[in-house]
Amino acid sequence: MCESSMEAPDPKTDGKRLPASSGWKALPGFAIAALCLIWVFHDVAIKELISSIAAINWLWVVGAVFLDILSYVFQGLRWSLLLHPIGRISTFRATQAIYAGLFVNEILPMRLGEVLRIYLISRWAPARFAVVIPSILVERFFDAIWLTLAFGITVWVVPLPKYLIHAEEILGFMALTAIILFIYLVFHKSGMRAYVSDSASHGWRPIRWISRLFDRMAGGIQDIGQSRYFYSSFGFSLLLLIGQILSYWFVMMAYGLKLSFWHGAAVFLIVHIGTIIPGAPSNVGTYQFFTVVGLTLFGIDKTLATSFSVVVFLILTLPLWIIGSLVISHLGLSLKKIRMEISALANN
Repeated sequence: MCESSMEAPDPKTDGKRLPASSGWKALPGFAIAALCLIWVFHDVAIKELISSIAAINWLWVVGAVFLDILSYVFQGLRWSLLLHPIGRISTFRATQAIYAGLFVNEILPMRLGEVLRIYLISRWAPARFAVVIPSILVERFFDAIWLTLAFGITVWVVPLPKYLIHAEEILGFMALTAIILFIYLVFHKSGMRAYVSDSASHGWRPIRWISRLFDRMAGGIQDIGQSRYFYSSFGFSLLLLIGQILSYWFVMMAYGLKLSFWHGAAVFLIVHIGTIIPGAPSNVGTYQFFTVVGLTLFGIDKTLATSFSVVVFLILTLPLWIIGSLVISHLGLSLKKIRMEISALANN
């Protein structure tokens, strides 16, 4: 396991809690989750749902879990490469931070695990918290490109409703916009910096703060874009996506759903895009909703689709909970400490 545990929290942050408003911000996510679950389980034959679970082929399940874990290792390798401009973080360390963040995302709303994994790397590098953020932005940039390409190929191979084709076109436009912005930040930052520096030294205080933050983010993105590890990390992003699609499709095979790989990819992408917006912890409700919507598009009975939505969620989430909890335990963290650390960051 890792050589050393995480540093103890600063005594000055002891006793702090997450802002009270964070609980109210999570309420819409819980409300949406409840509505989704009501729709998913409405008019579902419970006896048929339970009996369909008994016929699972566990050999396919083992393969699905292996591929899912491997996909997160690819994500850790990708992140370690993107982090090279600020310090050498091993794939093992980066994967630890990813699993710790994913575990927190599973138990707390609003994707607070993203803050935790940035915080862990900032301690291990060591580097300032804000310096790590550009690597996350580049990760999202890579994901958007590969997701758009995968969706485009899937739409071409598998007949889908027009509204999904329109959604793919919107996603493609957003990805193209992100590519243009990224190229601008990497190759034209020098001219932009003069403007940003001028904004950072004059004008309203919030504008100066935003200008300085934007300057740091642009500088970090430029360093990553000019790194020799940039293109290899982009390639590992594809392996990450393929691993996740295959693991999802393997669960379909385990469940006896006779759908092709491309049909499985289509359902996975519908679920993936549908759960991008933060909701309830673990995306409970929205995950099941979009799984059922995707499967019923291809003629799968709603009861069978609902049963599968529960099974695939558990099969692909339980390993994440187990590994994430082991990482959190090894690092000497607890939910209380995590909440205090995130609260301290929010108050700084």
